[in-house]
Amino acid sequence: MALLAAAARLISEGATPSVTEVADAAEVSRRTAYRYFPTQDQLLVEAALERFRPVVAAALDEALPDRAGFVDDASAAFARLDATVRILHRLTLEHEPLLRTMFRLTAGRGRPGSPTRGSRRLEWIAEAVRPVRRSLGKARFERLVSALSLCVGADAIFALRDMEGLSSAAVERVTRWSAQTLLRASLAEAGRR
Repeated sequence: MALLAAAARLISEGATPSVTEVADAAEVSRRTAYRYFPTQDQLLVEAALERFRPVVAAALDEALPDRAGFVDDASAAFARLDATVRILHRLTLEHEPLLRTMFRLTAGRGRPGSPTRGSRRLEWIAEAVRPVRRSLGKARFERLVSALSLCVGADAIFALRDMEGLSSAAVERVTRWSAQTLLRASLAEAGRR
């Protein structure tokens, strides 16, 4: 998104840009900029998170086994999903204050007609289970990615730590188990495993 790219550039130059300044730098209407980022805080948090995209992408590239060497696509998907859960768990803990700030600033933005939070996590989950996309079919695949978003990433980690009082290690075990269980159920439903 042009707004996030412009914000990241301005931040890297040492500025703390307003939404208006970012809109001008991105050559996007101010109205559009404020629709996506009603406050400077929301914009700055999202810009900071966008800067993590290459970090996560590199970690996933390094950790995600490709399909070569696996008996089947399902085995590849299980390994790739487990690696994704572990990486997102580690990065969530490393950047917890930023993510908690993002949650605080974006609370309530999921209402119909309002902009949604970034979809980075959905992209990473979809990439992890991509090897089984064809065997699941479009609808099952999309449902699996949506269901996995409930147990992978900061939302799940914070809920399990804050509400359940689980340790970080216990949270990782639960999220890894949940993700694997959802993938297994989806494949069973499709008659694959």
